[in-house]
Amino acid sequence: MTDGRDDDSDRPKLSWSEIDKRRDKPRTREDRERRPRGAAAEARSQAATQQYLKKLGGSLFGREGASGRGEALARAVGDAQGTPGFTGACRAYLDALGAPKDASLCARFLDACEPELVLAGLAGLEALRAGGPLAASPGLRARLRSLADDANDEVATAAEALLRAI
Repeated sequence: MTDGRDDDSDRPKLSWSEIDKRRDKPRTREDRERRPRGAAAEARSQAATQQYLKKLGGSLFGREGASGRGEALARAVGDAQGTPGFTGACRAYLDALGAPKDASLCARFLDACEPELVLAGLAGLEALRAGGPLAASPGLRARLRSLADDANDEVATAAEALLRAI
């Protein structure tokens, strides 16, 4: 009578300590994922990876250009907030890249003195809201309420519309 273990007789038996060592040993990445076998499969895998990364372009890490110019301009806007150069930094961003696409950057544009820059910030927030749910903080709502009372009718109308939509 066989117990179905005849095929195991060719393998050496592990001791309990060897089994415990294997269990306690951290697994490596190669243990968890299957790697392509052979040089041709590895080359196909590498080519597919490169094609995917090329397709993503500079947007992989949120950069709007290969040089990261958008990131640098956004950082300049943040650094200039509260200084006399804030309006100039916002203007440079708007001229180079158009309305901001990041919620925090849009909110910073709302603090600019020029109505055109404030409208660009409101347009960016509206685009974010149209693309999905926009999480409006109490501070953003308060800023929109104050802009709804702005002397510029265009800014006030846009702020009221966005406030109602959120």
